[in-house]
Amino acid sequence: MDSEELERAIEAVLFAAGEPVEVKRLSHALGWDPTDVRQAAIRLMDRLSFERRGIRIVRLDDAFQMCSAGEQGEYVARALETRKPPKLSASQLETLTIIAYYQPATKAMVEQIRGVDSGYSVNALLNKKLIEEAGRLNVPGRPIQYKTTPDFLRTFGLSSLDELPALQLADLGVHEQMTLEEAVPQEKEQ
Repeated sequence: MDSEELERAIEAVLFAAGEPVEVKRLSHALGWDPTDVRQAAIRLMDRLSFERRGIRIVRLDDAFQMCSAGEQGEYVARALETRKPPKLSASQLETLTIIAYYQPATKAMVEQIRGVDSGYSVNALLNKKLIEEAGRLNVPGRPIQYKTTPDFLRTFGLSSLDELPALQLADLGVHEQMTLEEAVPQEKEQ
């Protein structure tokens, strides 16, 4: 299999999968080195974007997924009669922001930063598949920890969490000069 055949195989797998496929899984299935698979997927992604095709490949951490081009969204929605994804309320957006920046984060941590009960927002974000459970914290009560999902990355047009903008302490309502650890007390493992 040459590099063009590799790109066609990646395209076929991503189309059929309909969800993110990790490079490791593609590498194993196609019998190629992960570095070569990643480079081929990026070439394919760039070519589809350059040619302004109706489909795109997006990178989500170390996985790739095929999706329709954003500029074609209106036509896809009209043709498939899909409705727009529900909007996030201000409280849901605050909760999601805290989880995205401090993941894995517990509901108690979110509530400590926000200063209000956040149970409804956490449940709404779980239902919208923007966050998911990420295990339990090893402290009394073993609270559930939450992290963002690939749907979060896709919804906000990010390839990875590294693309999140830098967080300013003023964004947290902290106006004096202090470290992030001082501004947001971390839960300690016991």
